Amino acid sequence: MKGNPFQILSRFDYLLWGCSVLVVLGSRMLYPESGLLPMIASLIGVTALIYMAKGHPMGQLLTIVFSLFYGVISYFFRYYGEMLTYLGMTLPMAVVSLITWLRNPFDQSGTVTVRQKLSARMILCMPVLTAAATAVFGGLLAWLHTANLPVSIVSVTTSFLAAYLTACRSPYYALAYAANDIVLIVLWVLAARTDASCIPMIACFGMFLLNDCYGFLSWKRRAGQQQERAE
Repeated sequence: MKGNPFQILSRFDYLLWGCSVLVVLGSRMLYPESGLLPMIASLIGVTALIYMAKGHPMGQLLTIVFSLFYGVISYFFRYYGEMLTYLGMTLPMAVVSLITWLRNPFDQSGTVTVRQKLSARMILCMPVLTAAATAVFGGLLAWLHTANLPVSIVSVTTSFLAAYLTACRSPYYALAYAANDIVLIVLWVLAARTDASCIPMIACFGMFLLNDCYGFLSWKRRAGQQQERAE
């Protein structure tokens, strides 16, 4: 993995990361019954998203670690759909994305080359593969009698779409993840109605939403900069 991952972060990156960490720690202090695992996972997650926004492979590596933690958390909260989605889909796709990013560095910093435009084949495959993933995982969730099934199925769709666009190195991956964040906020709000220990997960994905919006803007800016340098 090329480049010092700390050197590529700007002051704003550190500020956003610091605010995200404060929200995560604050939610843990307000709801200590949530346990240490959600806090650790959230800290890993917000750190991953900062590096994802910069297009650095460290973001993908941390996403793999986060997926493992989140899968365990989902199991303990009996959100088996989320466990299956992250361990069976998001994690493997993050591995694929990590390999893709490592193979397509833009410069010595190690940041990935942004794909300016998806190919016709990628565009054609996107809805087909997304529908297939939704059908397969949606069927499994229905078979497991997953709570809040409709929301969980939408989560599968947005998760796969985001992972697909990430592997394609498209800036629009961040918008797909932002949509997924909104779905997950709804999912954990529903869980929090009967279990207040779920509230820190709402705070977690709230910060994920903010970071993913920043990630989209960052990637669009980087795409323009890379195009100028290429010319």
